[in-house]
Amino acid sequence: MSLQSLSSERPVMAHYPVGASTGWLAADQRAAGEAPEWPVLAGRAKRQFAGAVELAALSEPELPALIEWLVQRPSLPFDFLSLHAPSKARALPEPELVALLAQVSERVDAIVLHPDVIEDHAAWALLGRALVIENMDPRKQDGRTADSLAPHFEQLPEAGLCFDVAHAYAIDPTLAEGHAILDRFGDRLRHLHVSALDAAHHHVALNAQDEERIRPLLERCRDVPWILEAPLA
Repeated sequence: MSLQSLSSERPVMAHYPVGASTGWLAADQRAAGEAPEWPVLAGRAKRQFAGAVELAALSEPELPALIEWLVQRPSLPFDFLSLHAPSKARALPEPELVALLAQVSERVDAIVLHPDVIEDHAAWALLGRALVIENMDPRKQDGRTADSLAPHFEQLPEAGLCFDVAHAYAIDPTLAEGHAILDRFGDRLRHLHVSALDAAHHHVALNAQDEERIRPLLERCRDVPWILEAPLA
């Protein structure tokens, strides 16, 4: 099915900008134990969706090469560029990790952070408005609800929200908690993560039925870029 026909049938494809996370584009490389090749992944992301991309250094050892590449100021064609900070294989002291990310905080539109990674909020304040905090899925003990996100935003008043609709649905399939997050922090919304989740809460391909379930949340987030964390089914 062409992108044009998908656009008429699927609200996600009708949105602009919509883009891909390199988290799923690099899945095969990671499974083979290979380091992500950032220029190659950016090219693959552009071929998927030209409007936006999220460069996802999900494991801390992947981050230095990404920062080094972005510091070189490569010419990238996207209207929206986010960087997903690592949440796995953490080893750097928190100030060093923040300093590394700060090297490109003016080169990207958002730096996505899982709230359970935060130990010292004052350290992360260095990233200012570039920092966006993501709501979490049921595997995490922090950041799953509006109430648990509130202390992070209180201590990081410049930080924005990266709203993950699949996480919100997993926490509460009635969508009430997702609406509560948007009610309280919608003015901080910078961009969206869109996918479905499997039984183990891993991101998987989004089909039309999944999309219809989360449509009420999608409709509230029309003014920000959407990043697909898995392909469309």
